[in-house]
Amino acid sequence: MTEAQHGIESDLTVTYVGGPTALLDVGGVRVITDPTFDPAGSEYPARSYVLHKMQDPAVAADAIEPLDVVLLSHDHHADNLDVLGRSVIARAARVITTVIGAERLGGSVIGLSPWESIEIPGHGGRTIVITATPARHGPVDGDRGPVIGFAMAFADAPRRAIYVSGDTVWYEGVEEVARRFDVRVAFLFMGAARVIEVGPAHLTMTAAEAVGAARALNNATIVPLHFEGWRHFSEARDEIVRTFAAAGLEERLRWPPPGKKTRLELRGGRPAFTTSPKSPTCRL
Repeated sequence: MTEAQHGIESDLTVTYVGGPTALLDVGGVRVITDPTFDPAGSEYPARSYVLHKMQDPAVAADAIEPLDVVLLSHDHHADNLDVLGRSVIARAARVITTVIGAERLGGSVIGLSPWESIEIPGHGGRTIVITATPARHGPVDGDRGPVIGFAMAFADAPRRAIYVSGDTVWYEGVEEVARRFDVRVAFLFMGAARVIEVGPAHLTMTAAEAVGAARALNNATIVPLHFEGWRHFSEARDEIVRTFAAAGLEERLRWPPPGKKTRLELRGGRPAFTTSPKSPTCRL
């Protein structure tokens, strides 16, 4: 197999922390998604509602460093960036987020608009290209954004990607990701989040929308994120499993065990996971 044929997904390990937060090793680059490390019971008042965190992180914030890249879909909601998460991004080598989020966070934080890219040196001389992808955080008339997702690919195989959706519903922007990239692993933020300020509309993917995304991303292994640990989610793991099973797509799902470094077996593989023997309390 040549280097260009060696897909980025083959160099991926995952440690699921909880909520939207996963520690990824991608081609030797340590990446974390939407860092949330506050304890269960934390509350975050907003204008007309309160976000309630219900689950401790499976890994402590001081166990995941050093970090090469933080992929921050947006900075303005505590269930995507909490108090301890802010201390994590302050120590990371690079933080990539929305343009307005970079303005708010300041310092060396990098702001990208959808379809803008940045190159990161990877292992063995290969370069990882991180592209911001469109996201819509709710209905057209109740978008809680701005938000971005991310596609990661090797520069010598630019279409073959790992996708992190960020907080988004299924809409034409996500459909465009499926057209531009051959996504092999998709981390989809699900849970059908709902808050009183927007009424009954969902702000992240429903399980049914995630099925639609899986069909569009037809080569991708699907890893659900951001479906548990917060009170405002309306669909849990059981609903995701039932909906994917009804669609005949349950074998596409992967559920990394919390706190364990995991190498995903991708589509066509036999076992679901290979995990390291490290406990959640060990430095990863």
